[in-house]
Amino acid sequence: MNVFRTGVRVLVVALMATVALPGFVLAGGPSQTSFQPVTAQAGPSGTFDAVAATEAYLAKVTAEQRARSDAYFEGGYWLQLWGFLYGATVALLMLATRLSARMRDLAVRTTRIASLQTALYWFQYLLATAILSFPLTVYTGFIREHKYRLATQSFGPWLGDQAKGLLVGAILGGLALVAIYAVFRRAPRTWWLWGAGLSVFFAVIAMGVSPVFIEPLFNTYTPLKDESIRGPILRLARANGIPAADVFVVDASKQTTRVSANVAGFLGTQRIALNDNLLKRCSLAEIESVMGHEMGHYVLNHVYKGIVEFGVLIVIGFAFLRWSFDRVSARWGSRWGIAGIADVAGLPLIALLLSVFFFAMTPVTNTMIRTQEAEADIFGLNAARQPDAEAEVDLMLGEYRKLKPGPLEEVLFFDHPSGYRRILMAMRWKAENLR
Repeated sequence: MNVFRTGVRVLVVALMATVALPGFVLAGGPSQTSFQPVTAQAGPSGTFDAVAATEAYLAKVTAEQRARSDAYFEGGYWLQLWGFLYGATVALLMLATRLSARMRDLAVRTTRIASLQTALYWFQYLLATAILSFPLTVYTGFIREHKYRLATQSFGPWLGDQAKGLLVGAILGGLALVAIYAVFRRAPRTWWLWGAGLSVFFAVIAMGVSPVFIEPLFNTYTPLKDESIRGPILRLARANGIPAADVFVVDASKQTTRVSANVAGFLGTQRIALNDNLLKRCSLAEIESVMGHEMGHYVLNHVYKGIVEFGVLIVIGFAFLRWSFDRVSARWGSRWGIAGIADVAGLPLIALLLSVFFFAMTPVTNTMIRTQEAEADIFGLNAARQPDAEAEVDLMLGEYRKLKPGPLEEVLFFDHPSGYRRILMAMRWKAENLR
C-alpha cells in the first residue's frame, strides 16, 4: 500500500502494521507449469557444488530481465526517500498554514464531546492527506506498477480500492485515535507509554479482524477445489502440526500479476491462502515450496514474535515522540496553533515525528522481517523438500526484486533475503541431502 508512506499512514502503521504474516510476494509472467532442476557438479571429487548451482540458476535470467528488475527495485529506494519527504512536506504544510488548527476548530464548534471532536478531526485529516498525497499515490501505486507490467487493474477499479482503503482507515483509525487521544488527555506524564500500549493492542485487533472483515472488501476468497493441489497442501500442513481444514484461493489476478501466498489472521481467524496467479503459473512442487515457507511462519510463531519485536520498536518510537514533540511544540506550537500533546491539531506533528523515527528505523525493521523470512525459508525446505522448486520460485522474485544486491544494499533495503541468498540456501540444503 503505497499510500501508507504519507505521514498519516506512518501513524497508522503503529496500529495496523502486521495485519498478515509476511510471505512470498512474487511477480507474475508467462505461464510456467514445470521446471528443469540445475545439476551442477563442479567439485573436485564430483560432489554437488551449491555455489555453482546457484550461479547456474541465476544464468537462466537474461541480461534484459535483470536490468528491468534492478531498475524497478532500485527505483524503490528513491521512492522510499521521496515518499518520506512528500509526507513530511504535507505535514509541515498543514501545520504552517494552520490548516490543522482550523480543522480542529471546526470539530470543536460542531460538538462539545471530546471523543467526537477527535473523530471529526480525523475524518478531515484523513481526507486532506489523501488529497494532498494523491499525485504520489497514483504514480507509485498505478502508473509505475503498470509501467513494469506488475498491475492488471484499470484506473477505475484501482481508484475504487483506494476509496475502500480510505474508508477502512477512517473507521479503524478513528477508533484508535479516539482511544489514544483519550489517553493523552488523562495521562499528561505517561501518555507515551500508554499510547504505545494502545497502538500494539489495536495492531493485534487489526490482525484478527483483517481476514474476516477487511481483506474480503478487496478480493474474493474461495475454497481450493482442485484435490490434486489441495490434498498435498493439507498433508504438508498436518505433517507439521498445523490444524488446517481448508485452503483458500484469492482472485488477485484482477489487480496484479504477482504470485503470492500467505497465512493471515490471529487467535482463531488464521487462513491459509494462495492467489490464483500462483495456481496458474507454478508447478505442484513450486506451490508446495511456497506453502512450506508460509507454514514455517505459523509453526515458528512468527506472528507472536513479530508482535513483541514491533511492540518494542513502537514503545521506543513513542519515547522518541515524547522527547521530540515537547521540544518542537515549545518552539513552534503557538505559531501553528497547537496547545500540547492532547490537542488533536498536533496530529500532523505526531505523524511527522513518527515518520522520521520509522524512516530511520527502516534497516532495523527490514532486518527483523528478513530474519523471519530466512527462518521460514529453512523450515520450508525441510518441510516440502523441494530445493529446485524453491530456486525456481526465487527466480520469480527476480522479476521485480534485485536478485544479487551488495551486502550493505541488502541490509538497508531488503525485507526478504535476496534471490541469490535464497537460492544458495536451497542449493546448500540440496548438497547436504545428496550425501
